[in-house]
Amino acid sequence: MQNHFPFWKNCLILIVFAIATLYAIPNLFGEDPSVQLTSSGSMPFEQPQVDEIKNTLTTAGLTSKAIELHKGQVLVRFNNTQDQLKASDLLKDTMDNKATVALNLAPSTPSWLRALGAGPMYLGLDLRGGVHFLLEVDIAAAIKQAEERSIGDLRLALREAKVHYQSVAKENDAIKIKLNNPEETTATLDLITKDFRNLKQLKSSEDNVLLLALSEVEQKEIKRFAISQNMTTLRNRVNEIGVAEPIIQQQGENRIVVQLPGVQDTAKAKEILGTTATLEYRLVDTEHDVQKAVAGQVPVGSRLYVEKNGNPILLDRRVIVTGDQIVDASSGSDQDGRPSVNISLNGVGATKMGKMTQVSVGKPMAVVFIEYKNETKIVDGQKVHHKEKVEKVISVATIQGVFSKRFQTTGLDSPKEAHNLALLLRAGALAAPVDIVEERTVGPSLGQDNIDKGMMSFVVGFALVVLFMLAYYKFFGLVANVALVFNVVIVVAILSMLQATLTLPGIAGIILTVGMSVDANVLIFERIKEELRHGNPAQTSIYLGYEKAFATILDSHVTNLVVAIVLFIYGTGPVKGFAVTLIIGILSSMFTAITGSRMIINWVYGHRPVEKLSI
Repeated sequence: MQNHFPFWKNCLILIVFAIATLYAIPNLFGEDPSVQLTSSGSMPFEQPQVDEIKNTLTTAGLTSKAIELHKGQVLVRFNNTQDQLKASDLLKDTMDNKATVALNLAPSTPSWLRALGAGPMYLGLDLRGGVHFLLEVDIAAAIKQAEERSIGDLRLALREAKVHYQSVAKENDAIKIKLNNPEETTATLDLITKDFRNLKQLKSSEDNVLLLALSEVEQKEIKRFAISQNMTTLRNRVNEIGVAEPIIQQQGENRIVVQLPGVQDTAKAKEILGTTATLEYRLVDTEHDVQKAVAGQVPVGSRLYVEKNGNPILLDRRVIVTGDQIVDASSGSDQDGRPSVNISLNGVGATKMGKMTQVSVGKPMAVVFIEYKNETKIVDGQKVHHKEKVEKVISVATIQGVFSKRFQTTGLDSPKEAHNLALLLRAGALAAPVDIVEERTVGPSLGQDNIDKGMMSFVVGFALVVLFMLAYYKFFGLVANVALVFNVVIVVAILSMLQATLTLPGIAGIILTVGMSVDANVLIFERIKEELRHGNPAQTSIYLGYEKAFATILDSHVTNLVVAIVLFIYGTGPVKGFAVTLIIGILSSMFTAITGSRMIINWVYGHRPVEKLSI
């Protein structure tokens, strides 16, 4: 028969509709004001800690809707925002820096749906409220750090190659190597060509002097890495404070947009995102006089630092391990009860630390804490942002034995300082300092207003389309409306399964797909009416209407799909969100308008003789 689908095809279509409905349902449930707790130590939360949290809330007279333990994190749900805020303050005081306490909005999806992996779409900043940061990456600082590393590596390489030199130091925009005699120049150039291909030679007017600089290719790579590494680190830090589906993306050449939907504790988010903190481990220089260094006679291979108590100290210029080689960090206490941070290194860092401790047992090693602080000063009546690099020696301890991968850092002022340092190190060190150049907060009330207006535009547009199709195409219009409903359900289901973030442009994309889906049915129905006017039987007209309209529908949808893909590739932010929903909607409308509607038409007209169609 012309208008008859085989049994398997009907079953397949119905299964698709059933699965789509199942995964779209979670969006009908709301969200619960919640408090999320993440362990500050290396050990995740377990049931005894959950019971302790429950007892703490009960004692304070706070009733929770539910307390859930998932992947070592605790989520406490509440019935209202007032209880949520009270519980957050209470838990911050009672947990004593044992956990990161973050405010959140958790979907109230039933457990049986969550067991199937079904969850709602995330709502973007414009719908849910939250905070928007625009961060500027200090590329100049990243290049300066790379130059300092190159200087240290050059000194070490020249010593190992037994090349005699007077100094290796930064001068203006170049690295200046001053050699003892002309004979050393050739050996130095061979060494640079072999092991320092990232450096290029500059012209020098002085004798026995080589001028080097980072090549353009290397500077571009440093810039690319700084942006990429900072985005990864910021994403890790956001995950530490418990933000669901953050938006972190590059804007322009050296800026990063960070959007945190649902975040209410903006001060904590700003503190974590904007802080650049890391550690360096260096040997203490015990061979030279500290007082001479204070007077200005700093040895070539050393640097002058200040301890926490204000005393000067000389450290070796060579860095043993840096923060980017730390893979895990947790706060705790040492044997004397003092706050500490337990460090775990990656393979490269562990090898360096192991080699150094093997030959340095009995020697003192210092831990340098490095932080970039942003200060705003008023100069000539205008605000000027000033970034200051603060370096302080937080700990000096004698190496008692050989260690490599795991060890402990002490010398911190308080458990809170240890907790924050562990959090930052665990999330990763920023490859370059960042400045928060813009901050915007979107209130949840404004987000709700956007949702209401977006839904109103969708409902009005959808209702007008439904009424028109019913009035103009009668029963066939009803079929088109059913297909239209399932088109929206499939789009929402796919977005939910992908855990995509829905924004206002995304809603606009869904509304556009409604029109496109109806457009496909209009083409089919007009083709059927044309075949009826030519005197063809009803069954033949239905068959030819779908067959002849298919090429036109495919052509229009493919061209729209190409445009949507281009928008997704080259667009950013709102444009990309619009493109995602549009791509899904185009593919879904092809399925529902052609296959879904035809299945219903076949059920009604395909098994009996038909004299007249309700079209």
